[in-house]
Amino acid sequence: MKIRPLHDRVIIKRVEEEEKTKGGLYIPDSAKEKPLEGKVIAVGNGKILEDGKVRPLDIKAGDRVLFSKYAGTEIKVEGEDHLMLREDDVLGVIEA
Repeated sequence: MKIRPLHDRVIIKRVEEEEKTKGGLYIPDSAKEKPLEGKVIAVGNGKILEDGKVRPLDIKAGDRVLFSKYAGTEIKVEGEDHLMLREDDVLGVIEA
């Protein structure tokens, strides 16, 4: 199954969080927080402005991004957890 987000929405797959700290301690699942970083899987066509024009999104598939803690809706695509959110909820693109 393939999913294509509409308008200014993007689909993000969260990055995997580290299992242990730099000091070698293992972090239990109950103490882990969901990462606020992910990889963009798919993007919509763009935001529809008040005058009816479509503004293309600033992010593209493959970008690594930071997003708001409580942003978006969690969805399952092909059995994997993803997050669907608006472009406005993306805080920035991580550049290597």
